[in-house]
Amino acid sequence: MTFELRDYQKTLVDAARRSIAGGNRAVLMVAPTGAGKTVMAAWMLAQASTRGRSCWFVVHRRELITQSSRTFDSVGVQHGIISAGFSQTRAPVQICGIQTLTRRIESVPEPDLIMWDEAHHIASESWSKIYSRFPGALHIGLTATPTRLDGRGLREWFSEMVQGPTTASLISEGMLSPYRLFAPSQPDMSSAATRAGDYVTSDVVDAMDRPSITGDAVSHYQRLCAGKRAIVFAASVKHSNHIVEAFRQAGVTAEHLDGTTEKSERDRTLARFKSGEVKVVSNVELFGEGFDAPAIEAAILLRPTQSTSLYLQQVGRALRTYPGKSEAIILDHAGNCFRHGLPADIRTWSLDSQPKPKSERETPAVTVRQCKQCFAAFSSRLRECPVCQKPVEIQSRKIDEKKGDLEEIANLEQREKKREQAGAKTLDQLINLAIARRYKNPRAWAYHVHAARSRKFG
Repeated sequence: MTFELRDYQKTLVDAARRSIAGGNRAVLMVAPTGAGKTVMAAWMLAQASTRGRSCWFVVHRRELITQSSRTFDSVGVQHGIISAGFSQTRAPVQICGIQTLTRRIESVPEPDLIMWDEAHHIASESWSKIYSRFPGALHIGLTATPTRLDGRGLREWFSEMVQGPTTASLISEGMLSPYRLFAPSQPDMSSAATRAGDYVTSDVVDAMDRPSITGDAVSHYQRLCAGKRAIVFAASVKHSNHIVEAFRQAGVTAEHLDGTTEKSERDRTLARFKSGEVKVVSNVELFGEGFDAPAIEAAILLRPTQSTSLYLQQVGRALRTYPGKSEAIILDHAGNCFRHGLPADIRTWSLDSQPKPKSERETPAVTVRQCKQCFAAFSSRLRECPVCQKPVEIQSRKIDEKKGDLEEIANLEQREKKREQAGAKTLDQLINLAIARRYKNPRAWAYHVHAARSRKFG
């Protein structure tokens, strides 16, 4: 094994190793979509296997088996595969499909180390069954979003969580693409029923599978990212096919994929997409997690969801860097950014259970504002649209009065900026604040403020 981890990957891996050395036998590693979690897993598993340990890398979908295998091959990690249709080898590192492990649970020997991809699923019955079957193994989870719709925490399975870089810092360092997000519409989901924490699919289809909404998605694609390769997230197969037909009628090459699409057809479609022959691929519950296609230049959201995890996984598909790709375009026709905040918002994760939202609107980490002119969505901290530069219309405020003196609104805004800066405790949070304020050099400003604090407080 000759490959080297990036600095932020080394930092996260070292944090996990320190946790294990401190006695934790189940550690959750958190890093954004696009941070290279599979590469980190390959490095850790290769290191463990050289010390004679048997290792598993567990994934939950068949396409992720072949994708992970390609990544392991690319970095020189010899491995076998435990899954139907694959011939198993005696390699110390095995990539395992969750369904096959469930069926073979009584016959497979206990490994020394199990790494869980997309570990926020571990509370499900099949995952928990495998976890409980091997109490002597060391367990390491990987996820971008350690949260569940039911609010159930992951502390039952992991004793400590170690966190990697933020999305904002990876964008600042050029490891992820900068993005522009547009929210042309915000569908009314107030009457939609909820089941298992998310909207009932039939109600989502009723709200979204409308010619006006689909036509709006096509027109905004043509206006904002014509010719770019885009992934669409649809609510149902019928909905997805309607979307594809609308794009084709507008002269845009488009295809539909879902979990039932034959693998050979899926591979051919994705090959045409990567080459640019197909510009738009609409999918249903296929590309939300783990799917690695850096060629994606735009994400079109046509499925409202109450899941912050699903939302971040979807927009994360477009944030990977790719040769010739200067930015990602996100067209949120589902209004998800108003429920969950912006992709680069700083979020506070916890292993503890969280109360379920009392309403269908989850409170975002940073309030999102919509430009009335171009429909760009951006942080409410900004005083003008970052896309079209239209000034934000500030609603009149009640001016504080004390002892006959009026405090100017400008002073109030200055105090608000100071409170924001004081609330940014870490370097990553300062970088994110500087990006939101559109400073010319966010990292330099953040380092300056952070260094000044260190000198003042020691």
